[in-house]
Amino acid sequence: MKRILLFIVTNIVVLLAVSVIFQIVCTVFGLDPAFLSREGLDYRSLAAYCVVFGMAGSVISLLLSKPMARRSVGARTIDGSEGPAEAWLVNTVQDLANRAGVRCPEVAIYEGAPNAFATGAFKNSALVAVSTGIMQSMTRNELRAVLGHEMSHVVNGDMVTMSLLQGILNAFVLFLSYAVAYLAEGALSGKGDRRRRAGGGLVSFLVRMVLQTTLGFAASLVVYAFSRHREYGADAGSARLLGSPSDMIAALRRLGNIQPGVLPDSLKAMGVSGVSMRSLLSTHPSLEDRIAALQNLPPDYTQAR
Repeated sequence: MKRILLFIVTNIVVLLAVSVIFQIVCTVFGLDPAFLSREGLDYRSLAAYCVVFGMAGSVISLLLSKPMARRSVGARTIDGSEGPAEAWLVNTVQDLANRAGVRCPEVAIYEGAPNAFATGAFKNSALVAVSTGIMQSMTRNELRAVLGHEMSHVVNGDMVTMSLLQGILNAFVLFLSYAVAYLAEGALSGKGDRRRRAGGGLVSFLVRMVLQTTLGFAASLVVYAFSRHREYGADAGSARLLGSPSDMIAALRRLGNIQPGVLPDSLKAMGVSGVSMRSLLSTHPSLEDRIAALQNLPPDYTQAR
């Protein structure tokens, strides 16, 4: 219940913030906020609306990602003073951060089945969290490889790239759905019949909903494809940080033998995942493909910096 309430409140805050930003943009550039009017469609205002609502929502969500992630899984930030396991975890993340040339992220632990994730808007102010399940299920070498994987997400700026990609796609989906729906309404109301104009409004709404659903699904396929590509990069990044792909391969094989935890939708793409199937709807490649990619790394890859 608490997570549902948090989700609703966050979305209301994001919507209000985006609305304010859109009003400011319209004021600065002299645009008409009512881009759909009886006189016609103001494409410049529509474009501004779509860019603001498409991009700003993703950017605001990214800026709120750390506190939202902690609350969504109930993670607690640690500093290493809690015990030997926590001290090892913090020291390992610090060592990997030093190797990667970035500031050490916040380190957190949460109760749950095996998984781990990284999030944050800036690579020098990120969060890396692991579950109690993965700490209990993996050897320290395997867990270190998983932490290297998450640190690679941080170094590569994957959280920012994913948010920007999603924002751009959101803007395109909004613009195309509104523009096509407006044209459909105009085609029906062109004869000047009042009944047809009323019907055109209904058709416009239906066309817009259908297009937003279908184009939104197509956009998701693009995001999923990029996410899968990014996972190979994070696996290879772990191999580079550790000097060998063997521990990451062992960690992936371990994931194939345990049931990974399910993360909230907003964090799935940043989790380590244990998916073993090939699917266009998956945020991660299959474990077999990831292992094969690591095994095929050039011999001198881990020496490259």
